[in-house]
Amino acid sequence: MFRFFENLVDPYEAYAEDDTPPTRLWPFLKTYVRPFKRVFWAAGIMSVVVALVEVWLIAYMGRLVDLIAPGSEVTFWADYGWEFIAMGVFLLALRPILQVVDVALLNQSIVPNFGTIVRWRSHRHVLRQSVGWFENDFAGRIANRIMQTPPAAGEVAFQVFDAVTFSLAYVIGAGVLLMGADPRLLLPLVIWFVLYAYLMRWTIKRVGPAAKASSDARSEVTGRVVDSYTNIHSVKMFAHHDREISYAREAIEKTRSALQREMRLYTIMDVALVLLNGFLIVAVVGWSLWLWSGGLATAGIVAAAAAMTLRLNAMTGWIMWAVTNLFQNLGVISEGMETIAQPISLTDSDTATELVVTGGSLQLENLSHHYGRSTGGIDALSLNVQAGEKIGLIGRSGAGKSTLVKLLLRFYDAEAGRILLDGQDISNVSQDSLRHAIGMVQQDSSLLHRSVRENILYGDPTATEEQMIAAAKQAEAHDFILDLEDGEGRKGYDAQVGERGVKLSGGQRQRVTLARVILKDAPILLLDEATSALDSEVEATIQATLAELMEGKTVIAIAHRLSTIAQMDRIVVMDAGTIVEDGTHQELLALGGQYAGFWERQSGGFIDTETEGET
Repeated sequence: MFRFFENLVDPYEAYAEDDTPPTRLWPFLKTYVRPFKRVFWAAGIMSVVVALVEVWLIAYMGRLVDLIAPGSEVTFWADYGWEFIAMGVFLLALRPILQVVDVALLNQSIVPNFGTIVRWRSHRHVLRQSVGWFENDFAGRIANRIMQTPPAAGEVAFQVFDAVTFSLAYVIGAGVLLMGADPRLLLPLVIWFVLYAYLMRWTIKRVGPAAKASSDARSEVTGRVVDSYTNIHSVKMFAHHDREISYAREAIEKTRSALQREMRLYTIMDVALVLLNGFLIVAVVGWSLWLWSGGLATAGIVAAAAAMTLRLNAMTGWIMWAVTNLFQNLGVISEGMETIAQPISLTDSDTATELVVTGGSLQLENLSHHYGRSTGGIDALSLNVQAGEKIGLIGRSGAGKSTLVKLLLRFYDAEAGRILLDGQDISNVSQDSLRHAIGMVQQDSSLLHRSVRENILYGDPTATEEQMIAAAKQAEAHDFILDLEDGEGRKGYDAQVGERGVKLSGGQRQRVTLARVILKDAPILLLDEATSALDSEVEATIQATLAELMEGKTVIAIAHRLSTIAQMDRIVVMDAGTIVEDGTHQELLALGGQYAGFWERQSGGFIDTETEGET
């Protein structure tokens, strides 16, 4: 039974991805509701049925009071026995079935699946964002919004059917019951409902923004705390424990203040609700007693009216909390939309094709990119790299080397100019096919918080175990991997490396990264200080591995250690976002320019990099 209801909706069904999702709340939610249309209709109908059954039961209790009037004892069972048997069968068989269907639709079909579809599609959308998009926000805040929005959306769907639909049907049914007894009994209920609706409107109007403010504040706390945890080495190294505590406390206090303002609304709501419900009980029960004392109503009507108002009294607090909780969660969703509903800024064109690499030649034509600023980045840069050519790229920090690499990978779209790969404009091919054709070893060789095996196979998930081990051996990583053991007792290639590979040394991380790129075997290779974390002995071995890896590939290698690129086919020197020198090692030494100056001043083969930070 559970599986039947749980499988009524597939949260992972195929859907058309939208690069520009709706930025308004209801259109945003509507995109997730479409697969649930039939289930939502069924849940709504069942909620109404269950509510009307509850009202009818109270009405029947009133009838029962009238049936047991004095003098009916002798003929009671003879006259009404079969009616009570039928009532018993209904209460013991049919009513539980209705309740099971109602609850199963909510608890099995809607709550787990609606939250899942929001989380699944939101995560897919966020992963499609550009690297630049991620660089402009806290990873912790992004993750927090992805995690808190789906349960909030699930809670909204639950409350709509468990509280809103049920309560509306219940109040309407109560009105019909009282009007059937005596139309005048409807008047206090109408007055109460109008005042109750006004109180709900007043509360909702304020709870939504207050809940969003609280959610914003919580996300900021998460962002700051995760930032501290992620950079715990820097926190400890600079002994800034107290500074980080103060940094977090500022956000935590902001969260407390926002929550205090939100909770004041609930206190006002509770007090007003008690007064309203007191009016309802006094007015309806008092009026029904007055009608009874005048012979205008039976004792059953009085009993039904009293039971109905007491039931409404018990329900109204729950309904108010449910509705305010609904709008509180809508506030959380609104806050989450600031991340989830952001348009994809870097997309494949409608006519994008798959990149076809025939040799690996690169042409950079008047390339400019300043990150939306007037300075920094690169400016009108042109460069031709022949297929299979090995290029060394050097320059002081801030020269634009990293910007050039990011544009080659299309982490950003160039503000001007274009990049051709084997004659194909990379802005007109799919991003995935472009990046499949490029292998890169970075200076910051961070790894995924997974096993060594999974990290190496990231280069080629289809590779065999033998191919993976061969890549590790080629990267001089196999021996140390066999000696690894994590805190859970997993060993060798199954050992977990920790967040960003923190459980490994810098050299070990670099060698696992190299193994991953070796396994990928892409025709174009980008090396960004590929051996910077290695000691001299291992570096010598890895240099031989790199030489083998570069064979037959187009290579662009960034290095401050000039000895690692001196044997390249050409060396390109960048300064202030432009190319200032281009030639072989010997040609540039003979030129007597920047490269020659770097070579003369280097100590241990490093460039003097005492200028601004890398761009």
